[in-house]
Amino acid sequence: MPQNYVPIFIFVAVVGVLIPITLLAAKLIRPENPNRTKLMPYECGIDPIDSARGRYTVRYYIIAILFVVFDVETIFLFPWAVKFKALGIFGLFEMLIFLGILIVGYIWIWGKGALEWV
Repeated sequence: MPQNYVPIFIFVAVVGVLIPITLLAAKLIRPENPNRTKLMPYECGIDPIDSARGRYTVRYYIIAILFVVFDVETIFLFPWAVKFKALGIFGLFEMLIFLGILIVGYIWIWGKGALEWV
């Protein structure tokens, strides 16, 4: 049984050796000349006007959570699509119920204004 894990151990060993080597090589090769312009935070080409420690609104987090929820739920479509013929009409109705619940939730959050950016 342990012989099955030999490729994994070799891979971990190679990665454990290559990561420090590449980081060291990058440190030796790159130029070391930081200045005020290079150390400024980059905001889409606009000069920063406020502290980088500013607070985000709650709406940002709501959008992020909604994205994760809907993204994870739509992942369930892929296995269903692979086994579509094997599931038959029962699988079709189950997926229609699932999509119906997903669409009702989407319409509800849209109606609440959770998807508005302003």
